Amino acid sequence: MLIHQLSHMWIDFRGIRDEFMRQHDLDYFENSRRATFVQQQYAIRNPREFAHYDKCCWGITSSDGPGPDIVLVDGVKRVFYDYMARGVPFGPDDGTLAPWAVVASLPFAPEIVLPTIQNYERMQLKQARQYGYKANFNPTFPVQPKHEHGWVSPYHFGINQGPIVIMIENHCSGLLWSLMRQCSYLVTGLREAGFTGGWLE
Repeated sequence: MLIHQLSHMWIDFRGIRDEFMRQHDLDYFENSRRATFVQQQYAIRNPREFAHYDKCCWGITSSDGPGPDIVLVDGVKRVFYDYMARGVPFGPDDGTLAPWAVVASLPFAPEIVLPTIQNYERMQLKQARQYGYKANFNPTFPVQPKHEHGWVSPYHFGINQGPIVIMIENHCSGLLWSLMRQCSYLVTGLREAGFTGGWLE
């Protein structure tokens, strides 16, 4: 998910297209919206049968994890990774979920992101910490004592927290997008890269 978010934090890609997107009658915002739905559908289908995956429990991205380790879980040999560029639908996937990545997808698909945020709030993944959600959790990875959320990352990363704040603001007001549209260097760069249409006209 990370690759679908970082540039969108700063640039409003709605309605502007480069040559590649013109050929596909699409823009990068819609592309990322579709990728967000792919995330949810992957979790619903849950082809690898990881714990907790469902329509309100998803969010796979580059992240740390409980590994490296190979563990027999309920009779299934599972490979768990440490930091890894996780992804769907083709993996790698070891059951590690990143709530922050879901929140940072809010402008793309609020209709599926908001119920997922509500579910993560119910799960109390913040654990009364001032920095918001822990980076990741993996409910399939067995821990002792047994815990509903399995392995929970002990860390908070700024590179995760920044997208949360920025994308919430972009969803609510479009502030960052509006400010960056006024940046002549950005506008020139987009035009030089072949972008046309929308607010660039």
